[in-house]
Amino acid sequence: MRASDVMSSTVISVTPDATVREVARILADNGISGVPVLDPDGRVVGMISEGDLLRRSELGTDERFRTSWLELLWSASHEARDYIKTHAAKVSDVMSREVVAVQPDTPLGEVASILETRRIKRVPVVEAGRLVGILSRANLVQALASLPETPASNVMLSDAEIRAMLMGELAGRKWSFAGRNIVVVDGVVHLWGVFHSIEAVEAVRVAAQDIPGVRRVEDHTEPYPVMPGI
Repeated sequence: MRASDVMSSTVISVTPDATVREVARILADNGISGVPVLDPDGRVVGMISEGDLLRRSELGTDERFRTSWLELLWSASHEARDYIKTHAAKVSDVMSREVVAVQPDTPLGEVASILETRRIKRVPVVEAGRLVGILSRANLVQALASLPETPASNVMLSDAEIRAMLMGELAGRKWSFAGRNIVVVDGVVHLWGVFHSIEAVEAVRVAAQDIPGVRRVEDHTEPYPVMPGI
């Protein structure tokens, strides 16, 4: 799936000269946590979210409590920028200017990675430099909820086919059972050998349970031996 398949096409936006109070009302009235900031040509020049409004002088939340060693590292320029963020009335002074945007044909896997690594909740979707949609974490959850349940497969694989499919799924994965042994008997997958983490065993179990014909997974593995003194 691509960004265009799940994005919200109707986007609420604001301009740089809008006030912080206006944005607060827009977020509250529409039950959203952030909006893009557009210039007169419809180009995204920033984003403003609840996080940008968290610390405000009007609320008495503008004071930043820091430990003594952080106080030493907090430069005068940082303090000045912090003052602007907590006291400015215009969106242009408060918004985040480093905007990460995606294209309509951006794969959802890439979008999810951006949301996760950047620790953001939404990204604007742009085409030819102009905003065409917004894609949020909620949109991804909605897309997942909209998928039809996978019907139970009537295909019954042989033990050899189950093992081959599982080995193929594990190939090239760092956590897989390389050098260990997997035995399939009457649809039951048996895991043998030494593993480096319980998470690796659980990952193999999940991979096996997705294969048609697997009745259950039995774990016979042993923990990786720890050398004395380590």
